[in-house]
Amino acid sequence: MPYTGRVTSPESLGRILQQARLLHGWSQRELAARIGTTQRYIWEIESGKPSIYTERLFAVLRETGTELSATIGTDDE
Repeated sequence: MPYTGRVTSPESLGRILQQARLLHGWSQRELAARIGTTQRYIWEIESGKPSIYTERLFAVLRETGTELSATIGTDDE
């Protein structure tokens, strides 16, 4: 069964991505290795650390009245 949530901030996006990672049973280090980045980068995303990209993205979403959602699929789908 997929899990869906509203993404309203970098923090909520980070929480959803963290839940997806945990549902797969991966550590931050394992996910980082899978996508070719560092564990610190995964931590920054999951903690909702502000960046120029995320701040602009969420400003555009707010200004245009656009809502973003994320769905975590399961392996049996």
